[in-house]
Amino acid sequence: PKMMKYLLFRPLEPEMLPTLKELTTSEICKVWAGTSRYIRRQLLQKRAVEIGVGTFAVVPACATVAEDEVLPLERPVFRPCRFLKKFYKLKCAKAKIPDETPCVPLDFEQTAAEIHFRREIVELCVHETLLFFAGALRDDKEVEFSFK
Repeated sequence: PKMMKYLLFRPLEPEMLPTLKELTTSEICKVWAGTSRYIRRQLLQKRAVEIGVGTFAVVPACATVAEDEVLPLERPVFRPCRFLKKFYKLKCAKAKIPDETPCVPLDFEQTAAEIHFRREIVELCVHETLLFFAGALRDDKEVEFSFK
């Protein structure tokens, strides 16, 4: 499985991130803003998105609005893949993605066209960022990944 490349047995070396070194911070942010928009569009269409280290999805939830009034709603979740959780000993809230939810991979072609980058650059930027994320997990560093 492709998520295996994010299970790091040894520290991440800078030469493993050549694309991130070439891109500016603003270019990396542009790639991730485009990636976030793609994920958001899929979630709005009730599709889950698998990104190599886990899956974004929308799950049913309930909100208590009055004493005895419960409002059904949906909330976005990120579920790290099983191997990643086990390998890095992550404690995660259980998020059961409904079985009927279709799951799609990231569409690098679409994101690249939208932000006017080459497809390979978008794919490598995402891959190396996820590697960097895995490196931070491996080294027990606090990691914050925010999506709009």
